[in-house]
Amino acid sequence: MSRFGRLLTAMVTPFHENGDVDYKVAKLLAKKIVASGSDGLVIGGTTGEAPSMTDDEKIKLFQEIKDEIGDSADLIAGTTDNNTKASIQLSKKAESVGVDGILLTVPAYNKPTMGGLISHFEAITDEISIPGILYNVPSRTALNMDVETTLKLSNFENIVGTKEASSDLDQISNIIKDSPDDFCVWSGNDNETFPIMSVGGYGVVSVAGNIISTQIKNMISNIVSGNYNKASIQHLDMLPLFNALFIITNPIPVRYAINRSGLSIGNGRLPMIPSREELKNFSETFDPIMDKYSIDL
Repeated sequence: MSRFGRLLTAMVTPFHENGDVDYKVAKLLAKKIVASGSDGLVIGGTTGEAPSMTDDEKIKLFQEIKDEIGDSADLIAGTTDNNTKASIQLSKKAESVGVDGILLTVPAYNKPTMGGLISHFEAITDEISIPGILYNVPSRTALNMDVETTLKLSNFENIVGTKEASSDLDQISNIIKDSPDDFCVWSGNDNETFPIMSVGGYGVVSVAGNIISTQIKNMISNIVSGNYNKASIQHLDMLPLFNALFIITNPIPVRYAINRSGLSIGNGRLPMIPSREELKNFSETFDPIMDKYSIDL
């Protein structure tokens, strides 16, 4: 069984008005998310706007948040991209400041072969001693890591699981069925947590966990205890919000929701800032949906 918990929240990165990372608010938000039920945080991922951050900013953010949450939750650091050598360097730096694991994201843009993916992840994990979680997200990378490749990687000693965001339930089910018993499959999409866990998945790396960790944790607890009827009701109740958080590109909606809830995390960084008209159209749809939910922060 994974050393990491079932509910890992992919946390947003707060920014000051001038665009600098707001480390003080980041620590506050991390503490609130953990207190509301998340077992761990993924820092420096897509939701955290990692592509717009420098390596120095990422390392400082990893260290500040880990110092804040301590052993109360795990910190999974987003340290990998489509540059193997740079991914190794950042992963080693992250390990040196105390992170608990790293996110091994399928490279975007350069579209390696499946063999290239295996060599890429092997080169990274050979240089660190902390565990890694694979991340397959074809909608972002334009490359799907197939079942066979994931299963080969599942036998690597310090690759403990995968965050599967392919939305291919056949693929995900086959990974669950044929991987080692201690290899964990986290849903990469909130709206797929219930179906994936119902066929043996382990948990979720959640965007919605930024605002409703307590409610997601309750659903997960019911699934684990076999109370599928209650869990299905909770899933269906949260589903409109799960989907609303992707009306426009993540993390724009969840940043908006956190700010609207009263915790000021600032705007995102370019290019993840919508036009005024886009934001107006989004809010007209999103606000009535959000208003139906209690926020766990």
